[in-house]
Amino acid sequence: MTDTLTIRRPDDWHVHLRDGAMLQAVARHTARQFARAIVMPNLTPPVTTVAAAESYRQRIMAALPEGTGFTPLMTCYLTDNTDPAEVRRGFESGVFTACKLYPAGATTNSDSGVTDVDNIRGVLEVMAEIGMVLCVHGEVTHADIDIFDREAVFIERVLAPLLKDLPGLKVVFEHITTEDAVQFVESAPDNVAATITPQHLHINRNAMLVGGMRPHAYCLPVAKREKHRLALRRAATSGSHKFFLGTDSAPHAREAKESACGCAGIFNAPYALESYLAVFEEEGQIGHFQGFASEHGPGFYGLPLNEERVTLVREECEVPAAIEAAGTQLVPFHAGETLRWRFQP
Repeated sequence: MTDTLTIRRPDDWHVHLRDGAMLQAVARHTARQFARAIVMPNLTPPVTTVAAAESYRQRIMAALPEGTGFTPLMTCYLTDNTDPAEVRRGFESGVFTACKLYPAGATTNSDSGVTDVDNIRGVLEVMAEIGMVLCVHGEVTHADIDIFDREAVFIERVLAPLLKDLPGLKVVFEHITTEDAVQFVESAPDNVAATITPQHLHINRNAMLVGGMRPHAYCLPVAKREKHRLALRRAATSGSHKFFLGTDSAPHAREAKESACGCAGIFNAPYALESYLAVFEEEGQIGHFQGFASEHGPGFYGLPLNEERVTLVREECEVPAAIEAAGTQLVPFHAGETLRWRFQP
């Protein structure tokens, strides 16, 4: 039995670092485990310009202890009015690593998102031309579509037609939650990949609903049936280069999670690697963990692999019930549980 595991330092290809006091509180948790991270742009107001991305990147670095070896990779929040020239300028200057497509109203701070992909056709054509990655929150938001079907309908109505029209566009289908998404990505060409969160590997929709409403298990896209969780586990641990790590860590104050609206998002950054590794161990695929965590993402984005190594040790890791942050409490994923591995910085 393996008691230690040393791998290349991983990257997080989908994270929410927030801003202001919350950024000051949570950025260090991501930087502790990961060398780089694709930082989501859904601030208020959203990050829609090169200047806004540069400013946000500076705030992220200022929130970290001096000398922290962490690189935030900035994204451009797409709106119906995004200027293709601004996207090109941001990418070619090294400020934007990717663009983010939020269907309007799909999740936290997505009200300014895209109402119809036809409205950003010029942006997408430029992205395909320059090889820039489109990160996609893959859900439709129509009121007549059941929330558990939003991802499957998005594939049928939006993503498949988009890739048929722009077959060269590089797309990361983020935080996939269904067997439908797994099958779509597996059957797509190599310019299509997906990230998978730790929570969608561990929980199904019962975690939100059995025994009462459990807001700390609520995120968007929501967890689905058990068959979908099992499909995600098979994909993540398969060794396929099409699937890689993206935590979608999304902190909300405890009172916001436990309120009448119950904000969507799971804060998993403090124990992300321990959480993922538990799944790979349970599936008997520890040998594929480095690929998923450290290699497939950089390969898709065309970035170099990290040379630094990190180690996880087989020993009990108790996850606290809450973490003090920004004058409030954050309830981490696995709160009150004991994980089998501990990250050793």
